[in-house]
Amino acid sequence: MKVENQHSNSLIEQCKNGDKSAQFAVYKQYYKAMYNTALRIVNDSFEAEDIMQESFLAAFTKLDSFSGKVTFGAWLKRIVINNSITALKKSKRLDTVPIDKVTISNVENEGSQDYNSISPSDILNKIKQLKSNYKIALTLNLIEGYDYEEIAQIMEISYQNSRTTISRAKNKLRQLFSQQHEKQFR
Repeated sequence: MKVENQHSNSLIEQCKNGDKSAQFAVYKQYYKAMYNTALRIVNDSFEAEDIMQESFLAAFTKLDSFSGKVTFGAWLKRIVINNSITALKKSKRLDTVPIDKVTISNVENEGSQDYNSISPSDILNKIKQLKSNYKIALTLNLIEGYDYEEIAQIMEISYQNSRTTISRAKNKLRQLFSQQHEKQFR
């Protein structure tokens, strides 16, 4: 990982000096993840492609403002997210409601479990009970903070399979806690 970071830092320095091949290498390294980030926000593949391209242009022209306090990928992802939200606002697809108009209601479902009382160690113990692909996917997503695309690459599965696996793993985890909750109140 350290060698990879050194390689990325070297590429970024080359990009700052206007090296087009280094820019292309950086683009190839990050374009899929940035496209997926934009797509998850705007839900339109053509618009996501445009946002991704504009974000790379903005990043390369403003590379001098990259401080290195975070990874380049995190910095670029923030640009993509900001551009995606801006695109939603421009197309008026992002509905905003003034805070004074928001009402909060408490809806209580009979038989629902209060998950706030569950300790992190209980969650980790239940995750250990899951089958291995569920355990790996949930650990990468909830604990390590990887997104679906990154998990798909790590686990060598498709993006859609990554999303499905994580969803099923979360449902199985809820099911395990529900079973424990039922046993406690019998």
